[in-house]
Amino acid sequence: MAKRKSRWRVLTWLLLAAAGAAGSYAALDFYEPAAPEIPTARVERRDFVTTVSSRGELKSARSVQITAPQTPDLKIVRLAETGKPIRRGEVVVAFDAAAQEDLYVERDTSVRQVESEIREAQALNSIADERNEMLIMQSKYNLERANLEASKQEILAEIEAQKAKIDVNIMDGELSKAETTAKATDISQEADLTRLNERLQKAVRDRDLSKSYLGSMELRSPVDGVVQILENNRAQGSFGTSRPPFQEGDTVWTGAAIAEIPDLSSLRAEFRLEEIDRGRVETGQETRIRVDAVPDAILTGKVDWLSPIATLVFRRIPPEKNFPAYAAIDKLDPRLRPGMSATVEVVVERRPNELVIPAKASFQIDGRPTVFIKDGNNYRKQPITVAARNSTQIVVTEGLEEGQEITLVNPEIALRAARR
Repeated sequence: MAKRKSRWRVLTWLLLAAAGAAGSYAALDFYEPAAPEIPTARVERRDFVTTVSSRGELKSARSVQITAPQTPDLKIVRLAETGKPIRRGEVVVAFDAAAQEDLYVERDTSVRQVESEIREAQALNSIADERNEMLIMQSKYNLERANLEASKQEILAEIEAQKAKIDVNIMDGELSKAETTAKATDISQEADLTRLNERLQKAVRDRDLSKSYLGSMELRSPVDGVVQILENNRAQGSFGTSRPPFQEGDTVWTGAAIAEIPDLSSLRAEFRLEEIDRGRVETGQETRIRVDAVPDAILTGKVDWLSPIATLVFRRIPPEKNFPAYAAIDKLDPRLRPGMSATVEVVVERRPNELVIPAKASFQIDGRPTVFIKDGNNYRKQPITVAARNSTQIVVTEGLEEGQEITLVNPEIALRAARR
């Protein structure tokens, strides 16, 4: 009896296991995965625009440049910050004045030394002039005395008379010698003083030049504005990258443009067009400008200038060719500053009142552009005719109507992927 109960218990367990396996198989056989979510978009009727996009930056059309003066050995010791507001008269850049102060002291000492030499020469000349005048006076006296003695020759013996005449001639020669010596001394003195005065004039000029150097050790802003420190064109930089701006400690050369104070009311977008886009862009075309630092502002404007000549950019070998261009801005935002990076879109074509769909809603099927129209829970394929396209949108002339809902992914591929 016990053996029979045990047999029935085993048989019951086997039947239950078989029923469970059959149920699991049926559940697997009838399981359907959840339908994937298919993103969609509406067919819209609106203006379609084709644009050419380029990167650039904001710059001022009118600005004041701060340049290094005509002064040797300039070293920057103080420099205003880029983007910092500055008022007229405030210091933009200051140079090390120690070397110029030493040079000024040296040249001022030279001036004083030459002035001292001139005073000494003038004193010596006065002494020499007085000595020469005494010699001339003595010679004139001796000559007059000799003439007086010679006038007595009628009453003197003949020998004495001849002697008196000889004395007259001697005294006359002494007078001529004294006068000639005085004249030669005057000429020499004049030449010495002329040479000393020329040295003095040069020393004064050098000293005044050093004084002007000292006066140019601080460059101040002539206007109110915002400081923009410029690139140091003689600084070392890696190939293909822009050079660093001037900074404290840099040595600058005469005439170097160190800083710029732009007129914020004349801001414009400067950008470059690729060679392939140059033929599609013209002056006067509408622009849309997006500034990286002010993402919530979309600025409008027009192409104001377009270079007729390509420039080379040595970012790689061979160098790239592009065309510089400017875009005027219709309404300035007070947050804008020179040097801000921007994206400039030039509207090269505008088609009003067109049926427009996203570019990613079109799929190439059987050699034709095709969309999938949502119809309830199903999707139906619809070939379309494309009239124009840009990077994000397509103009459709046949196959769709305004308001229809189309998919942004191929639903057939999405459903197959969901079943795997």
